[in-house]
Amino acid sequence: MGGHVARMGDERRAYKLFLGKPEGKCPCGRLKIRWEDNIICDLKEEDYEGDWKTLSQNRVTWRSYVLVTMNLQIP
Repeated sequence: MGGHVARMGDERRAYKLFLGKPEGKCPCGRLKIRWEDNIICDLKEEDYEGDWKTLSQNRVTWRSYVLVTMNLQIP
């Protein structure tokens, strides 16, 4: 997940790419999904409904959520 990118300033290129909206067309009615949308979805699986950018400011808490989410995705 992008906690380190969220802690960057909003002038950095990586931050702009991370939070940017995709352009162009998607094949056959697929939604345009941003990286940020994936993070929000992963956190909702863990019953976290707050702002993920605020959560990412605390590295220890953010890392614990990342590790739990990674364990859920391993078959």
